[in-house]
This record gives sequence, structure tokens and C-alpha cells, in this order.
Amino acid sequence: MATPAGCTGTGFDFEDCAGGRAGGPASAALGDAVAATASAIIPANDTPMLRFIPMATSLRPRERAAQALASTGGGIVLRGRLAPEPTMDDRSAAPSPDDPSITAALEQQRLADDREHRRRWKQWGPYLSERQWGTVREDYSPWGSAWEAFPHDHARSRAYRWGEDGIGGWSDDDQVLCISLALWNERDPILKERLFGLTNEEGNHGEDVKELYWYTDALPSHAWAQMLYKYPQAAFPYADLVARNRERGRNEPEYELPDTGVLEGDRYFDVWIEYVQVDAGDTLMRVRAINRGPEPAVIHLIPQLCYRNRWSWHRGAARPTMVATEPGTVECEDVKLGPRWLYVEPEAELLFAENDTNVRRMFGMNAAGPFKDAFHAAIVHGDRAALASQPIGSKCGAHRRFVVAPGAEVTTCLRLSSEPRSEPLRDVQTIFAQRRSEADGFYAALQSDIADPDARAVQRQAFAGMIWSKQHYHYEVRRWLDGDDAQPAPPSERKQGRNRGWRHLNNSDVISMPDKWEYPWYASWDLAFHCLPLAMIDPDFAKAQLVLLTREWYMHPYGQLPAYEWALDDVNPPVHAWATWRVFKIDQKQRGDGGDLAFLESVFHKLMLNFTWWVNRKDSEGRNIFQGGFLGLDNIGVFDRSQPLPTGGFINQSDGTSWMGMYSLNLMRIALELAQHNPVYEDIATKFFEHFLHISEA
Repeated sequence: MATPAGCTGTGFDFEDCAGGRAGGPASAALGDAVAATASAIIPANDTPMLRFIPMATSLRPRERAAQALASTGGGIVLRGRLAPEPTMDDRSAAPSPDDPSITAALEQQRLADDREHRRRWKQWGPYLSERQWGTVREDYSPWGSAWEAFPHDHARSRAYRWGEDGIGGWSDDDQVLCISLALWNERDPILKERLFGLTNEEGNHGEDVKELYWYTDALPSHAWAQMLYKYPQAAFPYADLVARNRERGRNEPEYELPDTGVLEGDRYFDVWIEYVQVDAGDTLMRVRAINRGPEPAVIHLIPQLCYRNRWSWHRGAARPTMVATEPGTVECEDVKLGPRWLYVEPEAELLFAENDTNVRRMFGMNAAGPFKDAFHAAIVHGDRAALASQPIGSKCGAHRRFVVAPGAEVTTCLRLSSEPRSEPLRDVQTIFAQRRSEADGFYAALQSDIADPDARAVQRQAFAGMIWSKQHYHYEVRRWLDGDDAQPAPPSERKQGRNRGWRHLNNSDVISMPDKWEYPWYASWDLAFHCLPLAMIDPDFAKAQLVLLTREWYMHPYGQLPAYEWALDDVNPPVHAWATWRVFKIDQKQRGDGGDLAFLESVFHKLMLNFTWWVNRKDSEGRNIFQGGFLGLDNIGVFDRSQPLPTGGFINQSDGTSWMGMYSLNLMRIALELAQHNPVYEDIATKFFEHFLHISEA
């Protein structure tokens, strides 16, 4: 994410923020956030701040959105790629959004039910990461090289310690039980069950996902979600993508999937992955594959259900089970989540395995299966002995093979429910059409003041990107450093390495990610920006995100906010107070009352600790001139300004000092709001105004 470059005027108007990616964690979610906010009117910010003007501001937000759309030829843009215009076979036939029976009130009621804990609509959602391999959490090497310690080639065979990943994934908010999709075209050497991309060393511009997919629609309650994945009918060019990108220098363009030629002649499948919740916790998944090529083509659809491996790390941990009790029915039992029932179509073949590491493949050990990669062995290589001998395991798949004519569509469905159903897959098409229509009604009400249909489409798809970019994130630093009692002790060097000063940090929450493949970890200042568009559709979630980073299991006892897992100690621009104030004002306008003062006050108290940390730790000479920090143009620089200089000394930074001036005014404005209800905050507001004057003078 690029640091605001313009330093003129007063009032940091987020309406004028329509910048793009600029290295480092330049989040795709931030791009979605910009698109979402650029198409809607946000209440004016009355707090004096720096002004970010990355492009001409003579145009209003809707005009800029239309201008950006025109520059791409009129298509829908999401995540830096041009999404195809939907066709009639890309969506369910649904009632008109003008139907008075389908209104925004239905979705608002679901959000209210979740907020009041009447029905937990958001217990289940698109919380599965797109990449768990290559992350810091899964790195147990002595040298701290996460990409090499757990590469893509290991992912199908090694059980993850801290999460799961998959294509179009869905899980509960503790990520106990996960749904995802695997595909095979009878040409690939492995199943396509996770997105492929290059590591930081392999890409000529760093890590880079090499797939084509779009988040196309979603409701904030997760009652409806849809995404599109394009699966080539030719063998996926894994080796070619790695080799050709390694040959290219940093000044050359990236070698992308369309450049390989595997999509020529439209020889690919459009794979639509859709979810609805019939009721809270009762999920239907539908997968539709459309042959866009000129000849018949084969595709295997394998929706998968697996328990996250929580049993291999602790002595005596209970192992959950899945058991086929009758054709098309699997009973799932876990001590934490309780019973669940999986229903699949009668034509699907149920496959079972265990979500355990294939120690034969990974470590050359002689051990019996079945293992995590059993479906690869059985479907791709015909090794049926790799599967569980009985219909029981901690992972199952519903396998169907189709020969699809040109332009034709095939479909498979499943249902995961918290109680047994007598006719679980009845009226599936009607239910999907109803939820899609409800989404139309929700966004029609939200976008009633946006006349341009293209701007509405851009914003709606951007909101979908924000919703789909939620992820369950699990990282307990103490246990990660010390190791688990049922596993060998990690190398001792790690206790002197990354994040050793954050042993208190214990994260296990649903968090808005910068990007679930390229950056599948939270970045604290990216998250602050995410919360503005999220507040437009789900203020409760946005507020909870801002509170989360200030909780004692995130914030350092000294008052520092965690940066991101690669270096929790890094110092990001202090934008948390600005985001808190903006979200408070957005929520206040939606509520039509005085706003959520309890939220504002709770975050304010924790941010006073963070402000004090800044003053005490980053103003080394006590002159209100601030040093250090992951500021500037993100991580682009001749040296790492977050680390001590090799020759000693320090750097006074104008941008860090400017951010602190803004931080002072943000906290002053919050204190003034709270002072209207409690005069105690008047003196605190004065304190932050004095800080601003001292910084300005310096």
C-alpha cells in the first residue's frame, strides 16, 4: 500500500483515493476498497489531515469510476484483471430486484440477527485461505525462509499446522470444518485443488498468483456468495510459468497464464462456485462448469470436505470423523463443532482419506495411509489403494466425471447442515435464485444514489472482493517458537529470530486480508483502510476488526500494534485512529443516532497507549521528530528503514513526523466527540492538540 504522497491542503478525503498497487502489501483488497468507496458518497471528514490526491480530483467519484471503466474497454475490473461480462448462463434465473417481496430488509434482518446472536449467519463464510503454504506460520526452518520451507509441491501432501487453503473455500469461523473444490482435466499431473503461483524468488516482480479467477458477488451475511475460476483444458503450465518468469528481469512484464497459450481457442472451463445459506449454518454449494471451447472436453468436479488437522500436534487430541451412513450421506462429528451432515448427489462417488501428512512421500518413512494426497493418487494415477478402505476419514470428496459438449454446462451440488434433512437437495435452483434476487435488492437499495450502471457493477463486485477476502487467521507465537508436545522440537535458532519479542500474540480470528493468495496475513494499516468500505455494508464487522487489533492478544504490552507476520515489529503508518473515526461516522449515519460511543471509546483508550508508544519509542531525542518505521513508498527504498542503520545513528523522517501530526488530530477529534457526553475528555482533547502544535513547530 503506497503512503499518501500529496501533502497540501487539509482534510484527507477518502473519496479522492483511487490509487493502485505500488509494491509490498499493496493489497488487492485495498483495490476493492478503493473501487467500493470511489462509487459512493462517504460523509465528509471534518478532521484536519494530510490530503492524498493520487489523480485529478476535478471529477466526482462516480465520474472517476466511469473514466476508469472506459479505460478498460467497459468490462468489470476486479483484482487487477478484466472480468468477463456475465452471460445468461452465468447466473440463475431470478425474480426482478424490483419485486417488493425481495428487499434489502431481508439482508439487514440477517445482519441484525447475527449481531444480536439470534442466528449466527456469519459463523460460516468464505474464510478459507487461498495459500497456506509459503507462509511464516508454516515455516519451522532454522533460517526463516518460509517460501522454501513449505513450497507448493509439498502442499498436497503435508498437513498444515495453522490453517487450510483451497479454491473457492468455505469454513466455520474457527476453521474446524472446511469446504473447497478440486478439479481435473485428465491432462494435469495433479488435481487442481489450490491456486498456483510463484514464490518471491521465482517471480520477476516477487510472489505472484498465476491463475484467472474473480470474486463476482456476495452478501455481507454470507447468505450468498459467488466466484468464477477459469480452468484450462490443456495441461496447466506449472514448469513453464516458473521457468519463463525466472528468465525475465525486473524491467520486463510478467509472464502470465494467457501468455502460455493454454487458453487459445477458448479451450477452458468457466467454473462458477456458489454458496447460499438456506438458514444460518445450513450451507448449499453449487459448482457449474461451462465448456467455452470448440470441442467436447472432460472435467472432474470434486467438492471436498475436510477437518483442519488439529490432532497431530498435541498428545491425546481427539480426531474428528466423517462416516458414510447411507448413499449420498456423510455424518461428521467433532468435539468442538458438534455433529454435521453432508449430503451429495447420488451420482457422486464418495472418496475418503485422512488429512494427515504423507510421510512416505515427504520423509521416506514407512507408514500406512490413507494420507492427505490420496485423491490425487486415486483419481490422477488410478491408485485406489491410496484411499481409505472403509468409508470413514477426516477428509472426503464427492467425485463426478463429465464429458461436456461445446457451450454446455454441468452442475454438481452438496449441502452441509447442522441437522439431518429428509430431502436435502430439493429445490436447489429455486433457493439459489432467491438468494441472488435478495442480493440484487440489497445492492439496489445501497446504490440508489448511483445512476451509472457501470459504476454500480464496479462497486458491487468490489464489495464482493472485500467479503471474499475474509480469512480465518491462526498464529500463536509462543507455541510456534517453542513447538508442539507431539512433534519434534523446532530448531533452537528460531528463538532468536523472527517475532521472538511477541510471545504474547495469540491470533485465531476472521480477519480482512490484503489478498488471500499474495498476502494471506493481516497487515495492520491495510486493515484500517479495508474497514471503510466494509462499514458501508457491514459496520458491525468493520468495528470488530478495528477493536480486534487493539486487544491484548494482538497489541504488544508496550502499546505497539502488530504489523504483519513477516515482521510483527515493523512500524506502519498510524492510521488506526483515522479509520476508527471514519467508521464511527459511517456507522452513525446508517444508525441515525449518536453513534456507537462504546466502540469509539474502547478503541480510543487503547490508541492512547499506542500513541504513547510512538512518542516514547520513535522520538529518540524528544524533539517531536520521528524516526524509523515501514513508511515512505511502502517497502521500496535503498535500505530497510525499519532496521537499525549498519553504521549506527538514526534517520529523522518527514513522513513519519507528518503521520504523527495526523495521528494527534485524529485522537483530538475522537476526544472532542466523547467530550460531548463526558467532560473528562475535554482535557485529553487539549493534550492531543498540544501534541500537534509541538510536532508542527518541530
